[in-house]
Amino acid sequence: MLADGFVSLNLICKIMYKLQGPVNKRVGKAMHDYGMISDGDKILVAVSGGVDSLVLAWLLYQWRKKAPISYRLLFIHINSGFSPLAADGEYEVAVQLKQFGITVEVIEGRAIEGERNCFICSKQRRNQLFDLADERGCSKIAFGHHKDDLIETLFINMLYSGNISTMLPKQALFDNTLHLIRPMAYLEKSEVVEIAEGVGLRPTANLCPLADNTRRDKIRTFLEQLYKEDPEVKNSIFASLSNVREGYML
Repeated sequence: MLADGFVSLNLICKIMYKLQGPVNKRVGKAMHDYGMISDGDKILVAVSGGVDSLVLAWLLYQWRKKAPISYRLLFIHINSGFSPLAADGEYEVAVQLKQFGITVEVIEGRAIEGERNCFICSKQRRNQLFDLADERGCSKIAFGHHKDDLIETLFINMLYSGNISTMLPKQALFDNTLHLIRPMAYLEKSEVVEIAEGVGLRPTANLCPLADNTRRDKIRTFLEQLYKEDPEVKNSIFASLSNVREGYML
């Protein structure tokens, strides 16, 4: 009885957790600036199991309770063969969100022929999400990318692909029939982690043998050193993404 009472109290505390004012405002500002969610939308929420996607799922679920519009959410996790299981045999990513009343549907990833690498797996998952959105009648797919991700992608594309580009907070695909949205585009990684800790979410393990040894990891390490030397560098880089002086580009 005491144990049950403790669990209930703990859960109530998690659900009562409120986003800090500035963080809450920036999420709302990103949604407003890019018109991310409209009345009647059905949104596929991509839940990888990382802390970013878990926080996004929690955030959109909570946001819907106070939003002046009505929208539906479909939470999808694609298992590429490396998703960890909880003690009861259920997928850990589903267990993490079940405590808030969020149901995650686990879809087995498509088989990949030949040697795997991060680019191929990511592209395969993305294409599968596109197909699922079409099959389920979803006009939008929500991803948990944040400010740090957008900056890292800029440098990845410059250094490894020879172009200046990044992920957009809202991106139209397939003749505007599908939109990718990133409601946490104005939040920093540290703020996403703080939210996760506040509500009791923890990232699931990434069992892929290629994890933590990617181009993004190298770029992240490089940028973290810059931020240590001058914390304002991050804001300056992010501002540059919307301040391109085309007359000074080749």
